[in-house]
Amino acid sequence: MADNEEQERTTSYKLFLRVISKRRTWVCLFLVVYAILLSSSWNSLNSIVDWYGENHRTSSGWPAVYASVLLGAVFGVLSMAAALFIAVPAIVVIWISVVVSMAFAGKSRRRVVVEGRKVTKEIAGFVFRVLLKEGNVVALLCALLAYFVFFNSYSSSS
Repeated sequence: MADNEEQERTTSYKLFLRVISKRRTWVCLFLVVYAILLSSSWNSLNSIVDWYGENHRTSSGWPAVYASVLLGAVFGVLSMAAALFIAVPAIVVIWISVVVSMAFAGKSRRRVVVEGRKVTKEIAGFVFRVLLKEGNVVALLCALLAYFVFFNSYSSSS
């Protein structure tokens, strides 16, 4: 009986490893996290669109610019948060691999700690730069798209 349960656990663990190693799984996980973040910030997005609906009748196109920049910023932050959520497990595995490799290379504990701190700073800096770059690209694309949508609705309603 216990042997049968152990075999089921091993089989389910192998299935889990096979599924999690696929790129599709990580893409789906990213989309799920992004959808959760988007649904949780839905009220703020609605308030931006409602604000634009109240203020788009002014003589200038500035409300469209303001609303599109705000929407772009919200989507940029959301994409950075979703990417960070997905990247954390990979970052931890890389960090552990580097520290364990240094320990097996024969370095002293004190040297491993010093080198581990350096590696941690380098990994965190690299991840921050990549997330910032990716978030800025998403924010720019969303802001441009929102501006054209808002400006076209502003032009057609006047």
